[in-house]
Amino acid sequence: MMRKKRRSSVEKAEGTTTTTSKAKKSRSSSRQSKEAVPEETNESVFGIFLREAGVTLKHGGTPNEIAVDQVIFQKRVQKQLQKSPRYPGIVQEFIAGLESHIEDADRFRNSLLPCVPRLCASSFQESLLRMLLGIEMLQTLIINTLLEKLPEFMLDGDGGLSIPRIIINQLKWLDRIVDSKELATKLMELVSVAPVDVQRDIITSLPEILEDSQHNDIAQELNSLLQQNTQLTVPILDVLSSLNLSSSILVRSAVMSTLAAVQLEDLPVVVKFILHSVSASDAYEVRFSSLTLHQIGFCFGYFSLYNIYRSTNSPATGRQDSVTLTLDGIKTAVRFQKTISEAWIKVIDLLVLFILHTTNANQSRRAAERVLKAKVRNGQIQESLLQKTFRDYAQVMRGYFPSILALAQCLLRSPDPSVVPFGGHMYRHSFTVFDSYCQQEVVGSLVTHVCSGVGGEVDMALELLCGLVTEKPSEMALYAVFVKGVLDYMDNLTPQQIRKLFNLLSTLAFGQQQGSHIQDDMHIVVRKQLSSTVPKYKRIGIIGAVMIIGSMGALRSKGKDSQNSSIPQEMYRQLTALLELVQSSSQSSAEATALYYDELANLVLTSTLDPQVQEKIGSSVLNDFQDDFVVDLGPDITGSFPLSAKVMYNLDEDESQGGIAINLLPLLASDFQNKGEQSRRASPLCLSPFFRLLRLCEEKQHQGDLEEIDALLGCPLVLTDMDVGEKVEALSKAEREFFCTLLFHSINWFREVVNAFCRQKDTEMKMKVMTRLQNITYLQTQLEKALAATPGYVLPVANFDGENTEGVTLSSAAPVNKTKKGQCTTKKAPGKNSSESSSQLEEATEKEKEKEKEKEKETRPGISLTSYRQFFRELDMEVLSVLQCGLISCSLLDSELHTKVREEVLLGPAELVFLLEDMFRKVEFSLIAAPAKRTPFLKGKMDRSAGFSHLQQRSPKDIASCSVQLLPALCSHLENCHNHFQTVLSENNGVVDGPATDVQEHQLMTTAYQLLLQVLNTTFSWSGFSQPGQRSLLKKALGVLAGRLKEGGAELSMEELVKHSFEYLLNFRSTMPSLSTALCLSQLLSTVSEKGGYSSAYREQTASLARRFLSQEWVTPSGEKERGTKFNETLHTVLSIYLEHVDDVLKAVEEIAGEGIPELLNAAKDESSTSWPTLNRQTFLVFYKVLMAELEKSVRKIPAARTGDNVQSEKLLTWNLAVRDFHILVNLVKVCHLFFFLLNNHMFQCLIKEDVQSLLKTFQLSTRQLHHMCGHSKINQDTSLTNHVPALKKSLELFIYRVKAMLTLNNCQEAFWMGNLKNRNLKGEEILSQRSQGSENEEDEEEEEEQHVSHLQDQSEDEVLKLCFQANLITYGFCCRCKRISGIITRMHF
Repeated sequence: MMRKKRRSSVEKAEGTTTTTSKAKKSRSSSRQSKEAVPEETNESVFGIFLREAGVTLKHGGTPNEIAVDQVIFQKRVQKQLQKSPRYPGIVQEFIAGLESHIEDADRFRNSLLPCVPRLCASSFQESLLRMLLGIEMLQTLIINTLLEKLPEFMLDGDGGLSIPRIIINQLKWLDRIVDSKELATKLMELVSVAPVDVQRDIITSLPEILEDSQHNDIAQELNSLLQQNTQLTVPILDVLSSLNLSSSILVRSAVMSTLAAVQLEDLPVVVKFILHSVSASDAYEVRFSSLTLHQIGFCFGYFSLYNIYRSTNSPATGRQDSVTLTLDGIKTAVRFQKTISEAWIKVIDLLVLFILHTTNANQSRRAAERVLKAKVRNGQIQESLLQKTFRDYAQVMRGYFPSILALAQCLLRSPDPSVVPFGGHMYRHSFTVFDSYCQQEVVGSLVTHVCSGVGGEVDMALELLCGLVTEKPSEMALYAVFVKGVLDYMDNLTPQQIRKLFNLLSTLAFGQQQGSHIQDDMHIVVRKQLSSTVPKYKRIGIIGAVMIIGSMGALRSKGKDSQNSSIPQEMYRQLTALLELVQSSSQSSAEATALYYDELANLVLTSTLDPQVQEKIGSSVLNDFQDDFVVDLGPDITGSFPLSAKVMYNLDEDESQGGIAINLLPLLASDFQNKGEQSRRASPLCLSPFFRLLRLCEEKQHQGDLEEIDALLGCPLVLTDMDVGEKVEALSKAEREFFCTLLFHSINWFREVVNAFCRQKDTEMKMKVMTRLQNITYLQTQLEKALAATPGYVLPVANFDGENTEGVTLSSAAPVNKTKKGQCTTKKAPGKNSSESSSQLEEATEKEKEKEKEKEKETRPGISLTSYRQFFRELDMEVLSVLQCGLISCSLLDSELHTKVREEVLLGPAELVFLLEDMFRKVEFSLIAAPAKRTPFLKGKMDRSAGFSHLQQRSPKDIASCSVQLLPALCSHLENCHNHFQTVLSENNGVVDGPATDVQEHQLMTTAYQLLLQVLNTTFSWSGFSQPGQRSLLKKALGVLAGRLKEGGAELSMEELVKHSFEYLLNFRSTMPSLSTALCLSQLLSTVSEKGGYSSAYREQTASLARRFLSQEWVTPSGEKERGTKFNETLHTVLSIYLEHVDDVLKAVEEIAGEGIPELLNAAKDESSTSWPTLNRQTFLVFYKVLMAELEKSVRKIPAARTGDNVQSEKLLTWNLAVRDFHILVNLVKVCHLFFFLLNNHMFQCLIKEDVQSLLKTFQLSTRQLHHMCGHSKINQDTSLTNHVPALKKSLELFIYRVKAMLTLNNCQEAFWMGNLKNRNLKGEEILSQRSQGSENEEDEEEEEEQHVSHLQDQSEDEVLKLCFQANLITYGFCCRCKRISGIITRMHF
């Protein structure tokens, strides 16, 4: 055995230190050496040194023993080697003995395992090789030996001890590595040839083996390995996160490049590494974190993650676990790293938003809510993404249900209507996907929303509940008891909301998934409400009962086995009893009966009833209507009535004998005479509702054919002679009220008739419908006159589901046109020395009297019906199809006001205006959503939905589709209006108020022109067009406009459609009849330009158009200039549009203030500016207010200068222009101190030495004038002005200090000195009560430098000053406390 050992030592000495042959030694050679082990002896240097040092080598499976502490052992071995006479050769002999010893596998394993302590030694000792590695002179050689030995055990597939892992563990946590670089190189060489398991062991051990100096080099090696082998992603990232790297950003970049190819099970580790490698110590890393998180969101949010999700073969539970672990990693990073949280707020994804809301405090939660609202509003997070997330990650989303619920509540309560539907989608998907606990929470939260009392919130919650009942009836039936609790809060609900609530509950109680436990409760509630004598609760009972009837009588789907799908006999009996109960309960008042008819009509229209129930409802309707309201025409009408009876508006004159008529006047007279009686079924209030029910029943029974009742379209009404309207003042109060009520019922009857027959295709029927529209417009003019003469009149109700069904009293008498300011009410008496003769004077006086009578007759006080729309029956959307008829003007009528072409159905201007007004109200209500507002305490509700009961049952998308369908007709009418005004201008040689102008027709056509533009603007302003699903509808709408200019609009892109539509609408600019119409055109062009996404491309055209309108003199058909409050408001908007779209705002302000206003001051009293005809003495304050506001906005946009900025000269030039404009405006009257604030904060940072003097001198002139204004306001003791003085004085004071600081920094402080400035008023007169104590020289200098303010001739200084202070200074929302400057202000000389 000794001989064998020496032979091994000699061979080792002759060979190299490390040989590749030994590294690739086969297992067979090791077995041969193992068989030769018994021949060896322990007399080698290795064995002797170990025995003397305290270690006893054992054979077989017995571990080696150690008798001393391992530190003592290491010192003894090192001492023996160093003191040996053969040193350093003895080291090679020692290593050779070690190699010979570990050739045996059992001995090698014993050398790797811990030694057993003997007797008093410590309880734990390291392995033999581990202790030898602690000796520095042996470390390198032993490491080489171990690494050469490791490949022999790489392919061992035994399930026992892993020799490669134990070998690697020997190298961990050594006190010192002698050659760390060489060790790192050898380890990476092993990684390149080792199996995956050994590679993972080596890689994960690198941080515990290598020193910090090798971390950067090893990271680069791992980066390249990461690109080659994705199987090692997890161990490499674990190591990279543990290394001390100076270039972590490069490492993170390499990791990000492999992110898209990461396996799903490795994604949690990748995300954790990326997020935890972001540091806030470097600004670049903070900025980089946003990009990093965006890429993670892209990978996690529905790109690579979804592909892996679908392609992976792992079970669904494993996939969900991986996603959960990934989100947990993000949650940890967000919770403990503020940088990550802030970056996610900027670059947000849906799942991570839930994490942010779950983990952070209230402030961050609010930030997450704001981000969600912004991204939903901008369309970056849409319902399709939400649906995909809930569908594919239901298990993951379940863990964030509290945050989902809280965010849904926040969105549903938002006053922004564009984000409310998304909150509804979150509720709906949560109920559909999650378990029963979550479903219960969703229903409870929605019920809370219903009870909140906020209109939009209640509507959306009820709509969601109704949708869930339709989609998930069996699941919702479990929570019916929660919904039933809303019945206790019906006092806060509108009739439309009550209708939805009862529809919801009745579906749960009586639908196919019947909830018998709430049926009795429903019956009890309804019967209790029906028996109430309070109209409000009776109304609730009628609505609830009809909705229950609809659910009980709904058409059942046929079952597979049974062919009879009719309702059960017992349910039909209950339905019939309830129907009779409602009918009998509603007979107590005409309002209740009318509501019952309206609710039944609505039920017939919107529901699919069982034929048996439909027949029950419509069986007696026709006969009852004839008995109550229809009479046969006779030669005379007998009876005693307040006004004489007369048959009017008969369109079937050939059937005058034996015809029928609506018996309106006798019924109304009977109603007036018997006001105290209760049971009056045949009331005029019920006429229109009953006819609507009759018409809908006929349509259902005859599939839309109204032949059975078509006689009602042309039949006359028993009314009175309309000449009564001309002498209405001569009637008694009772007769005037009777006449007004008669007109109301007549108009409502005709409106329902138009609703019924507007869709008929027969030409004769169309002509009759058109005639009924003419009747409506004529009767409305008569009603306006009658209302003006009947103050205190109680208006009859026409829509019976509103908040107030008791009638409304006019609050005051009709508004009387006031005498214009400056006009005298009495004529001036002629002077004594008058040269005119008395006869001429009398003749002139008579003519003036006649003119006054005619003018008084023309300006008779009237009332506009626009504020009384809730007292008229609602027109259906189908009535607007009449707009597809052509337009007839006065030029097409003969002397008898009949058109020459009888075959074509044409609209008149009055009828066109009537229909357009109704359409504008409808699209404005449906497409322009009003923000949700809570009802103020102790204030009544303003019911915005009054008169829109039928419209509320249709979605905004339906209304938008109808509007787009009517666009060709609207464009035709728009072109007709354009042609009309073009013809008028040509006939009058370009003058509006020429002799060929018909004033009444001009007013009607102007109104129609404006309404057409408003309808188009409201349609294109619909926020739904921004949704991806509605882009096709928007393209269709733009195609209609573009097609009027260029054919083939369907093939054009969106940008081309917007361009051609803009050009088409721009052609109407030459025929604008009024400034308000011009404003509507400007707003429409602005709305259309935004649809293409490049609204900036149309800024120049918009500014040019607004400039054109401002440079035009607007005259009424009577020859007077447009004026008044409404005109000033319109002018304010047009001027703002011009200054907002012009390229150079400062230049435009200077042009108006420097040219237009001086022209006005030099013009005569009633004249205007030459270059700006809209600028006159009445509109001066409008111009001034807009100019100062836009000047302030433009100054705010000037960026603050920075040190080393190369564009300071350009900024200074801009400030020079701003100060010059400011000085011009100040010298007119006053100033906005916000300008001082901006100047102090931004201007001084960009001043240059050579250019300071002129700017500050110009500005100082303005400060003097401002000081005089402050003194003027104080001496007059005007609180509305003096309230703004402290803030202005503070700005002046701050300006002085900033100037002084700037001069000091530039070493020219000698240019600054202070002196006393006298207090003066606007006229330059010294205020004696506050005489300044200054020298005579200063007084002389002050008098020379004072400038007087230019004043307008017809407006006092105080009035202008007050209005201007209010217009501009009030924008400074907070008046800071500041020191008052008692008449002293600093003067600066340069």
